[in-house]
Amino acid sequence: QVQLVESGGGLAQPGGFLVFSCAASGSFISIGIMKWVRQAPGSQRKLVATVTRGDLTTYGDSVKGRFAISRDNSKDTVYLQMNSLKPEDTAVYYCNADVLSLWGWSDYWGQGTQVTVSS
Repeated sequence: QVQLVESGGGLAQPGGFLVFSCAASGSFISIGIMKWVRQAPGSQRKLVATVTRGDLTTYGDSVKGRFAISRDNSKDTVYLQMNSLKPEDTAVYYCNADVLSLWGWSDYWGQGTQVTVSS
């Protein structure tokens, strides 16, 4: 079917930056809205950002002005630029995509990648 493979993330100092990408592969017809979601230990899952196929974006309040989501439809890839990082950004980050395949519309998830912001 479809696989979403995340790259990037890792360790950064407060005030630093990290970049994520998430590339879709496999058998599919089209990709609709794409999202980044994060979850810290012992906390609820939170929406980070979304981007439509037409590049309309939304952000969670805690990351507005610091993070930027974008996509390249020709590469079936979504990106997340994370600037001015704070310790509160420490979490596992997952990419998500609404994908049209031969099996219909389905939600797919990346493998999850740790982001740690610490001095």
